Amino acid sequence: VDPETGIFYQFSFTNVVSLGLVHDPERSDMDFIRGNPSGVAPRDRSLNIRGLPLVKPPWGRITAIDLNQGEILWQVPHGETPDNIRNHPRLQGVDIPRTGRVGRIGTLNTKTLVIAGEGGTFTTPSGERGAMLRAYDKMTGAEVGEVYMPAAQSGSPITYVLDGVQYIVVAVSGGGVAGELIAYRLPPE
Repeated sequence: VDPETGIFYQFSFTNVVSLGLVHDPERSDMDFIRGNPSGVAPRDRSLNIRGLPLVKPPWGRITAIDLNQGEILWQVPHGETPDNIRNHPRLQGVDIPRTGRVGRIGTLNTKTLVIAGEGGTFTTPSGERGAMLRAYDKMTGAEVGEVYMPAAQSGSPITYVLDGVQYIVVAVSGGGVAGELIAYRLPPE
């Protein structure tokens, strides 16, 4: 929340998964508890039809809510369209705008920007797998910048100033990339 404006900035996502009940007397004395009867992790059990999600995008979004008025000011899809959607044979020839990504990420709010990395990776036009760290105008939601990251964001970004230079640090990991902190330096004004 920006205490000066009363605007709340939140990343959220939509994902439909199947849940199961199991009888496991070693874990609980209840007859049935939430469990994994199929042996497949919940994140890999997304419900789909022919490989396409049941719910329409955006699957990940950043929303600005004016808490003084109780109104959504803006909402943008956050995260590039996943490769399995972009390259799906049934969608060939279809112009697919950015769909947003499922993930668990935090946002960083500065005086003028909302900054967040993507919760998943995609293949860039140059063939690299990675994710983007994106900056949005706080008042309009317009994207004002992006930088490449070698893996998905796995922790909320932070910022600090050292010797008059502002830095943004973000934790990334996953997809064969060991966890690391990446620091980006903003250009001097």
